Amino acid sequence: MRVTPCQAALAGAIGLNLLLFYCAWRGPGGSPPSCRPPRGVPGVTVLLRDFEDFENDLAGTARSFASLPVPVLVAAETAPYPPVPLPAGVGLLLLRPVADRPPPLARPELHVRTRHVALVPDGTRAIPGLLERMRDALEEGDGDTRLVAAPVGSVPLRCLELRLEPRAWTARYGPGAPGVCRAVEGAAVLLLRTRDLFALPFPLARPVPTALFVQAAFRGWGLRVLPAAFPVARRPPISPHGRWKAENLAETRRRRLMRDLGIKREVLADGRERWYGCGKETARCFGTVHARTPQYLLAGRWTPPCCLRALRETARHVAGVLEATGVRYWLEGGSLLGAARLGDIIPWDYDVDLGIYREDVAKCRWLAAAAAGEPVEDTEGFLWEKAAEGDFYRVHYSRSNRLHVDLWPFYPRGGVMTKDTWLGHPQDVEFPESFLHPRVPMPFAGFTAMAPNNARAFLELKFGPGAIENPEYPNPAVKRLGQD
Repeated sequence: MRVTPCQAALAGAIGLNLLLFYCAWRGPGGSPPSCRPPRGVPGVTVLLRDFEDFENDLAGTARSFASLPVPVLVAAETAPYPPVPLPAGVGLLLLRPVADRPPPLARPELHVRTRHVALVPDGTRAIPGLLERMRDALEEGDGDTRLVAAPVGSVPLRCLELRLEPRAWTARYGPGAPGVCRAVEGAAVLLLRTRDLFALPFPLARPVPTALFVQAAFRGWGLRVLPAAFPVARRPPISPHGRWKAENLAETRRRRLMRDLGIKREVLADGRERWYGCGKETARCFGTVHARTPQYLLAGRWTPPCCLRALRETARHVAGVLEATGVRYWLEGGSLLGAARLGDIIPWDYDVDLGIYREDVAKCRWLAAAAAGEPVEDTEGFLWEKAAEGDFYRVHYSRSNRLHVDLWPFYPRGGVMTKDTWLGHPQDVEFPESFLHPRVPMPFAGFTAMAPNNARAFLELKFGPGAIENPEYPNPAVKRLGQD
């Protein structure tokens, strides 16, 4: 068959269009090299990310760095409002997907073509050659160094150590040792390789420094600090209303970031703490527990620290009420196990168990109301109610937050303590009343609780020999300790 020049041209046009369609459909992650935009161009792209829509210096900062010249991108969820007159050549990168815009346009990694990227805070002024010095310091460093920081303004950066405890949902800051720096305190320009930035799960989360430091610490990345500083712009003081707005937005962003990063507590270098988990006015941090195995155990984590704090507070409150009203109680099950091992709640436990004498229930008005089927909130906001699963009681941290202490009403029968509700747990067994004559004080969760007089024998009766020395998760058939 003979092909005419017109047919050949038509076939070529169709093939070219198919190739272009294939490249657009596959995207940069799966396309052949010829379909990709050029990558790894030498140089530094400046990203302006940490700024407010109001009372900002965005135009001045962009103009200063665009004069170097280097590529400058402003990254924001939506276009700044009020509108900012950006200099010619400065790109606006909108991060929030829009229904009528193709997804690739919302992907920042497609817009940064240089090998390095610098995240510059609002109000910074450029110095010729300093970005290049930062880049050279990064490339000359050891393999662990992935970030370089330079101060903004006259105040030197303070080098900090940052230690992450994923199982405890905690980030700890401390003074950095010489040559060891995982975070900095103070305004800074941060430079890293573009491929490293966009390999992070939250590359442009705010606040940018905290987001980068935490994600870098998870990966063991080092940070180098340069003494040379970028100037800071002369700006009029921010208005009181603007300061209020900025502080509220910063708190909202930080809470969102910590939620995304799986951190519920920060221990600062000066010993202060910031908490991001549940409280009295919120629901607890985890849902219904199935097969005695909370979801956080399956994720390789232990009880969130905010939940442990709430459990300690609830246990201390309940024990105080019971003692004040003459209700005889004792540490039961896993709570006694935690007291014997640690003097505290077991780090992966999700409730506290106390045994009580059933005949004493009427002595406490909150318990008596719960026994009558009337949930009641006491004067300090703890909710007392009868459990739906059987003949026992629960005291919740609050009406919203259902972290709780279980109260198990036992009664003596022939010298043996028994009860009417059994949930089938291995440790849910009868025991000789002699363990309670007398009850003895025992440190637990920051206060002194009452406990059986021979904790080891009591626990080995409940859990088996060596229970104190051999910790295990509540249901090893689902998840065993050591499988994390």
